[in-house]
Amino acid sequence: MGLAALVAVLAGLLVLALGYSNARADPIVREAYVPVTGWPQGEAPIKVLALSDVHVAGPDMPPSRVERIAGQLNALSPDLILLSGDLISEKRTATKLYNEEEVAAPFATFQARFGMVVAPGNHDHWVDLGAMVTALEGHGITVLRNEAVKRGPLLIGAVDDDYTGHDDVPATFAALGELGEGPAVVVSHTPDIVPDLPRAVAAVFAGHTHCGQISLPVIGPISTLSRYGDRFACGMIRDSGQTVFVGAGLGTSILPLRFGAPPDVWLVTLGPPR
Repeated sequence: MGLAALVAVLAGLLVLALGYSNARADPIVREAYVPVTGWPQGEAPIKVLALSDVHVAGPDMPPSRVERIAGQLNALSPDLILLSGDLISEKRTATKLYNEEEVAAPFATFQARFGMVVAPGNHDHWVDLGAMVTALEGHGITVLRNEAVKRGPLLIGAVDDDYTGHDDVPATFAALGELGEGPAVVVSHTPDIVPDLPRAVAAVFAGHTHCGQISLPVIGPISTLSRYGDRFACGMIRDSGQTVFVGAGLGTSILPLRFGAPPDVWLVTLGPPR
């Protein structure tokens, strides 16, 4: 092997090592305050911890890493945890796949007084979703599919996965309406449901895009897997009066690598206008 070829191989290995290290990094906690008009008088603000795309699988996201991240995030004392899908992974590059119970168990270590609410993602549908739901509910975790639930003063609508065609926005909003009055949020795996919402809610929490997972300087995200391109690619977005939070996720898809899109979570406080 010539010197140039050797240098190229070493440079390639260095890039892979850096990408894997990026994927294994502790998540960045991004924070925001959302003022909600008509917030119930006397009710304290609610801290929502929004997670997405955990993709439990080896080598980068074994269950033990989920437990370690839970310990870190529990220190934030969230009131409610919303998880916008893709808990599991079946990626071909995985060094180890885990069954539904092994995936669900570490999520029980997250702590919030109003618990955790999950909206399924496309990867959850690509395995045995029924077994995944059973495992999660066995640990006291609420899974909603085009349904709604009330936690404290907050109404939570969960839209099932749009990417695999299981979403039903009208049914979700009908379920929200049955809960009565109150500030409402929506959790969905993909943000592509936002243009279909019949009315604005306090916030929409989503994932799926991974913020590109590989986002290059100048070029930006290689792909967001969204039919709207970069419109809902990443971060806190204001779209036609709707506040949307799109997380980069905790795990990875296809390859256990990240560049320019570090793992993150959102800690969003909902409360009265300041």
